Amino acid sequence: MSRNRRSYGHRTYEESRRAYRGGNRGEYVHGNTVRKFDIQEQWEQAPVKKPHPVIRKNREKARHMSAGYVLFLAAALCVAAFVLVNFIQLQSDLTTLTKTVADMESELNGLKLSNDEEYNRIVSSIDLEEIKRVAIGELGMSYAEEGQIVEYEDKEGDYMRRVTGSGK
Repeated sequence: MSRNRRSYGHRTYEESRRAYRGGNRGEYVHGNTVRKFDIQEQWEQAPVKKPHPVIRKNREKARHMSAGYVLFLAAALCVAAFVLVNFIQLQSDLTTLTKTVADMESELNGLKLSNDEEYNRIVSSIDLEEIKRVAIGELGMSYAEEGQIVEYEDKEGDYMRRVTGSGK
């Protein structure tokens, strides 16, 4: 069928009817089931196209691997295995170190707690009145008088130590 120039790619009535019916007038579907077509049989009956020689040559090339390509793949596999093993070892080391740090922090917190408890026990056991009584009564100590107190200015901001000798 020839088309004129003004059809602009529109189908004729017959072409659209053939496309609608599937192109084969003898096959109708009766009832509520559809026939099952044997795809394998249709595939076997289809004509076999011979590929272009260049395509055939490229396919044959792709099937065969050269020794260099095999060596490259083996080297890439070894490098990937090495990197993965090192990564797993580093993650294992990190996990171990994290557990060690957590254990040490737990131990430090326990030691701080016991140290604070011991400090509070010692501070609460000190009786300042008893210390004052022993110092004044038994040791003969007395409060400092006005002329005994000497004040110094600290120019460097550090601590200062003054040692006075008593000529003994």
